[in-house]
Amino acid sequence: MSTLAGTRAHLLFERNLMVYRRAWLVIFSGFFEPLFYLFSLGLGLGHFIGKVQGVSYASYIAPALLASSAMNGAVYDATTNVFWKLRYGKVYDAMLATPVGPTDVALGETSWAQFRGLLYATGFVITAVSLNLVHSWWGLLALPAAVVVGFGFAGLGIGASTFIRSWQDFDMVQLVQLPMFLFSATFYPLSIYPVAVQWIVRFSPLYHAIVLIRSLTLGSVGPTNLVDAGYLLALGAIGIWVARRRMAGLLLS
Repeated sequence: MSTLAGTRAHLLFERNLMVYRRAWLVIFSGFFEPLFYLFSLGLGLGHFIGKVQGVSYASYIAPALLASSAMNGAVYDATTNVFWKLRYGKVYDAMLATPVGPTDVALGETSWAQFRGLLYATGFVITAVSLNLVHSWWGLLALPAAVVVGFGFAGLGIGASTFIRSWQDFDMVQLVQLPMFLFSATFYPLSIYPVAVQWIVRFSPLYHAIVLIRSLTLGSVGPTNLVDAGYLLALGAIGIWVARRRMAGLLLS
């Protein structure tokens, strides 16, 4: 092949854009779940909780829900979209009969899943700013940080989708995603857990995503945020590598 691997990834992105150009409501549907949590818990229950770490409860959970919003968009698209194309639609079989290669597919689908997560995050950032839940100029970087979060989860989702054998296996995705959402310092500080549990939580990708975005919106930025971003980027890159290898084995063997 005369071109470098991955140089046709934009073709996958353009294809997805054309497919969804009349179905934008489907794409934005996942944005509302974290928004409901924000209004019901942050503004509702938060009235009784008071301040957490010096800010209102709504301000505390808003960046966590922003990270969750980026995760939801990336994971949902990366798993369901890729799984259907791989196992049922046989879309990739046709693509790989052209100069498009497994690396192009992995990168193209990751970029689309990341874009979907970015759309969710953009809507949530606008909501948070309008409610005065961003307390620092560092918050301007919350959206770029959400891009990093989306990349991490998109890569993981693409990689995981190649192991899914049937629609029933999506229960396993929920089994991982829901506890991660509830116990990654989303709704309360990590310090309330026993020390042993705290170390387990620290390995959660969503925990690092929440810490990264919360530090920006609350103005508590430090060198450790580079570790959070690096962790997410590394996980995304590993997921893409796995997806590329798995797709090559499944479709070209």
